Amino acid sequence: MIQGYIALTKPKIIILLLITALGGLVLAEEGIPDIWILFIVLFGGYLGAGGANAINHFLDRDIDEKMGRTKHRPIVSGQIKPNHALIFGIGLTIISFVVLWQGANLISALLTMAATLIYVFVYTIGLKRRTPQNIVIGGAAGAIPPMVGWAAVTGNIMSPAPFLLFLLIFFWTPPHFWALALIIKDDYAKAEVPMLPLVKGIRNTKIQIFAYTWILLFLVGVSVYFVPTLSYIFGLVGGLGTIIFSFMSWQLLVSEGISKAKRVYLFSLLYLALLFLAILIEGLI
Repeated sequence: MIQGYIALTKPKIIILLLITALGGLVLAEEGIPDIWILFIVLFGGYLGAGGANAINHFLDRDIDEKMGRTKHRPIVSGQIKPNHALIFGIGLTIISFVVLWQGANLISALLTMAATLIYVFVYTIGLKRRTPQNIVIGGAAGAIPPMVGWAAVTGNIMSPAPFLLFLLIFFWTPPHFWALALIIKDDYAKAEVPMLPLVKGIRNTKIQIFAYTWILLFLVGVSVYFVPTLSYIFGLVGGLGTIIFSFMSWQLLVSEGISKAKRVYLFSLLYLALLFLAILIEGLI
């Protein structure tokens, strides 16, 4: 039972979100952050993301039942009752808001709540079943954690840095998820989710994945220019990583079928982790 509730929070996904929040935290502090604020951001962030994910489980239970990748999730498998998952998700969301508000500040709590509302109402309810641009717009939810980390330290987001971190994740999200969508497009077809490969075709999806990697390369350069704390380490890791990401996307584009999509998907995960690891290092040195 406990494992089921933990699974509702999607802990593997949250780990990457917390790394990005930590990047914003360290960058704002320009050094090792206060241990209390560090705990609050990571704990409150986990609760907020976990709550949103649990609500997503409740709302998408009919879709999850049809897809091989998700048919073993706690609600579909009968481990957790749907209403219990919903109550659990709402409870985590409320606790997250209180923890961040009282432990850090109101703006970090509001940003986390905004991420939840975007994920639940804009992405899951509003866009996911209606448009192939679902992940483009809905991806804003996953791009907010670095802003939360920044706001927890500074009390505001009046700087180019948190917005550039937001944009890096925002434009990373489509190629990441579209690579996955290529791999499991048949699952999405069964669930009648209008992901890009199903609506616009495999070729168009490959082109857009490749195009987004060039937007990322531009953003890496802009970030180095506008954020003084980010210098050669971030520039080297970000520049080289994005070039590799773009090259792998090009290989996917010119190849037959989707055989190279898994490589792009897996590298995209490593890419974002390395990008924010570089940000952490830049903030600490």
